[in-house]
Amino acid sequence: MLKDKLLNEKVLRDPIHNFIHIQDRVILDLINTSEFQRLRRIQQLGITSAVFHGAEHSRFGHSVGAYEIARRITEHFEQYYLSQTPDDGLWQKDERLVTLAAALLHDIGHGAFSHTFEHLFGTDHEAITREIIMGDTEIHTVLASVAPDFPNKVASVIAKTYDNPQVVQLISSQLDVDRMDYLLRDAYFTGTKYGEFDIDRILRTMKPTKNGIAFDIAGMHAVEDYVVSRYQMYLQVYFHPVSRGMEVLLEHLLQRARELYRASGTHEKDFVGPLLTPLFNDAPLSIYDYLQIDDHVFMAYIAMWRHHPDPILSDLSQRFLDRRPLKSIIINDETAPLLEDLDQLVGIAGYNANYYTARNDAFDLPYDDYKPNVAKPRTQIDFVLDDGSHRELSELSPLVAAIKGQVSFDKRFYFPKEMLNIEPDELFADTFKTFRSYIHNNSLTTPNPES
Repeated sequence: MLKDKLLNEKVLRDPIHNFIHIQDRVILDLINTSEFQRLRRIQQLGITSAVFHGAEHSRFGHSVGAYEIARRITEHFEQYYLSQTPDDGLWQKDERLVTLAAALLHDIGHGAFSHTFEHLFGTDHEAITREIIMGDTEIHTVLASVAPDFPNKVASVIAKTYDNPQVVQLISSQLDVDRMDYLLRDAYFTGTKYGEFDIDRILRTMKPTKNGIAFDIAGMHAVEDYVVSRYQMYLQVYFHPVSRGMEVLLEHLLQRARELYRASGTHEKDFVGPLLTPLFNDAPLSIYDYLQIDDHVFMAYIAMWRHHPDPILSDLSQRFLDRRPLKSIIINDETAPLLEDLDQLVGIAGYNANYYTARNDAFDLPYDDYKPNVAKPRTQIDFVLDDGSHRELSELSPLVAAIKGQVSFDKRFYFPKEMLNIEPDELFADTFKTFRSYIHNNSLTTPNPES
C-alpha cells in the first residue's frame, strides 16, 4: 500500500534542516510527481536574486523544508501529546499523514516568478493548489491511492476548512510550518540574519489543544523573537525597493507582450510561442497549460524579446535581463496627487508612462490577535500558563504589543533612472531638472519654485 512506511528511510540533505527525513511511501511518491518536480524551476523569492545574489533557492526546497518541520512536530506530538480519550483535545495519530501531505503540497500551485505572476494574470496559487490536488494529475493519483477521500482531506486543509483546527493551524496560521521554513531559508540564502530564530525551542514548546495549537509559556521569548524576525525580514528583504523595481519591469514587459499579442495578426503571434499562447489568450487557463509554465520558460522568451522589433518590449526586456531596474522614491497620501506631474515629465522625456512608471505599495501586518469581525481574522498565538489558563502573545510581550495590528507600509513611485540625469547638455536637461525638483531625501515633495 502507498500509505505504508518505507522499508528504508530516504533522506535529502538540506542547508536549513540538515536532513529531510522521508519515511512514508506516499510522501516519496508525491515528491517524484512531475507537478512537484516543477517546483525546482520556480524560485522561492522570484527575482530577489537581482539584489541578494544567493537567493536562487526554489519552491521545491521550501516545500520539503515545510514538510520536515511538520514531520518533526507530528513526531513530537505523538511522543508527548498523543490522545487517550476522544475529547481530551490532544493529538490524533491518524492526522499525521494528512498534515505531512498538506505541508509538502501547500505551494504546489505557485506560478512562475511567484506573486508577480498572480498580480498580472489574476491567478490564485492557493486555489490552483486545490485544483491540482483534486484534478487529473499525478499528485491526485498518488493521494487517492491512500484512500478515496484523502485528496479532499488534503485540499480542505489548504482551504482552511478541515475539521481539525490543529492540522489547519500547523499549515496556515501566524506561526506555521510554511512561515518558519521560509524565514530561515530566505535568511540563509539572502545572507541576512534578520530571519533567524530558535526553531528548536519553538517546536519543543508547541502543544495541541482543543482549539488548535498553543505554546508553553517557557517558549514565549523564542516565539517573540520569531515575530520580530518576520517583521524585520519584510522590511529589509521582501520590501526591498530594488527588487520591487525589477518586479515592475517584469510586470510591464509581460503586459506589453500580452498587448502586442492581442493586437497582432495570426501570423504575427509567433513571438509568444506555444507555451505562453494559452496564458495570453482570453480563455481560462487549464491546469495542464498552467503547469507547463515556469521561470525558465519565461526567461527563454524574455531573452528572445530583447531583440523584438517593438522598441518598448525590447527595451524593457533588456533592462530586466541586464539588471537595470527602475528607480524609486517614497510617496504618501499627501504627495500622491503629484504623480500626475511626474508621469507627464516622463512622457516629455520620451518614455511611455504606462510602461516606464508605476506606483508600487508593499504592506504587511506582522502580527495581530483574533478579531472575528474582520474580513480575514487571524489565528492568534496563545500560550498555556502554569495554571492551565491561556494568554495571547501580545498580552505577555510588550515588544509584540508595540507592533500588534500595525501595518507596515512602503509606498513608492517607480520611473526610469535616466530621469535623474544631471548632464547639462542633454536634450531634456530642463525636463530632468524639473523632475528632480520634486525629489527631496529620496521622497516625493512639492517642488520649490525658487530652487
